Amino acid sequence: MTLVVEGGQVVTPEGVVAADVVVAGEQVAGLVAPGQAGVLAGPGATRLDARGMLVLPGGVDVHTHLDMPLGELRSADDFASGTEAALVGGTTTVVDFCVQPRGQSPLAGLAEWRELAEGRAVCDYGFHAILSDPSEAALADLPALVAEGVSSVKVFTAYPGRLYADDGRILRTMQEAAALGMVCMVHAENGLAIDVLVAQALARGELGPAAHGTTRPSVLEGEATQRAICLAEVARCPLYVVHLSAAEALAAVRRARRRGQPVFAETCPQYLFLDEGLLGGPGGERFVCSPPLRSTRHQEALWRGLARGDLQTVATDHCPFCLAERAPWVGVDFSKIPNGLPGIEHRLDLLHQGVVEGRLTLERMVELAASTPARLFGLWPKKGSLLPGADADLVVYDPRSRQELSASRHHMAVDYSAYEGMVVTGVVRSVVQRGEVVVRDGRFVGRPGRGRYLPRPAGVLGWPTGTLADEGVEADKEA
Repeated sequence: MTLVVEGGQVVTPEGVVAADVVVAGEQVAGLVAPGQAGVLAGPGATRLDARGMLVLPGGVDVHTHLDMPLGELRSADDFASGTEAALVGGTTTVVDFCVQPRGQSPLAGLAEWRELAEGRAVCDYGFHAILSDPSEAALADLPALVAEGVSSVKVFTAYPGRLYADDGRILRTMQEAAALGMVCMVHAENGLAIDVLVAQALARGELGPAAHGTTRPSVLEGEATQRAICLAEVARCPLYVVHLSAAEALAAVRRARRRGQPVFAETCPQYLFLDEGLLGGPGGERFVCSPPLRSTRHQEALWRGLARGDLQTVATDHCPFCLAERAPWVGVDFSKIPNGLPGIEHRLDLLHQGVVEGRLTLERMVELAASTPARLFGLWPKKGSLLPGADADLVVYDPRSRQELSASRHHMAVDYSAYEGMVVTGVVRSVVQRGEVVVRDGRFVGRPGRGRYLPRPAGVLGWPTGTLADEGVEADKEA
């Protein structure tokens, strides 16, 4: 089947151009001048009207937690509802996290998550591996993970007793990852220090959600980020810092990158649009996530970091829990409130709002949402691209219509919206995935279970030859 997406303004990292996109089967055949699609498409092609619209590569969200266990709970969205919401929001590929059961092989986690996703996911998907117990036995299974197409592992400097790894285990993980061409991802907060602050706050009777923010100060995110950067340098391992929220952490990433170290970082929409005051207001429990929401000072630093390339991607860290699962701990113990916010459906809309507000260009938006995450995690040019031969994943986006974000209209399975009542400019109209229209007029029209597993190669990111540059940069005044 041949499909022509005609009349739109095609946005790529290289620029914005009036062009028709010709799709042959599941792949992009090419971009042609408006009205010239017949050269590639031939007669009888299906037409998708994109006049007055932007045409974007399908989004790539490399940080989601679908069907994620937390004690007796699981995150509200499974692979069916979560990936449907992703598609409606213009994300055609997700990379989720499979969790190593403590004391077992990380391969057991991969097997469990593949079973959760297969036959349910409606967008394409891959996996990172969370090492909850990075023992030598677990590290010995990393080559088998790579053979299964999992080329990135995540460790935690937070959550002692559950996910925390000490510096020695993190270094050993990075060494083994580097030897295999894997990327090491780090959740960077000083969990041991945070646990002291949490215990002290509870002892003082500070029980509400506001204390979640005060006990996870930005300086402890900055410290843990700098520590992870140092360990990655010793191991000569590419590092990806997840959900960066603090100016101190951003400054550490910026310094490392200026020295030539392969350090990459993402932030999330919640850290760009939601501030710490929400934790102390009515319904503050619905805004509990880790790292916590920060002040506007940090928000401004993150926007600058996105615009000038100090941050490479925007992902969602989508890990929602319903209000009834949060309510029992309100006013009782803030540290027990399930962590995580919904957002898989609104990443593109919120990034486009940054374009509307003059913080980003359209080209930079596409880099952050599609092309760079695909490049960093071994999906380029199959994903995040409109090059000939790429998977025909694309979004027809209306840049002028306005919408109000609300739980009453979203497709996520969670019963609230972190952005309730927020009005943004821009709406996803249609989504094509591998040549098939799966969203039309904002409604999911795809087939259940259509998503495919995406094995990802190792060796995409490497260590620079020679030594890193000296720290010959001025002190960062913006941190």
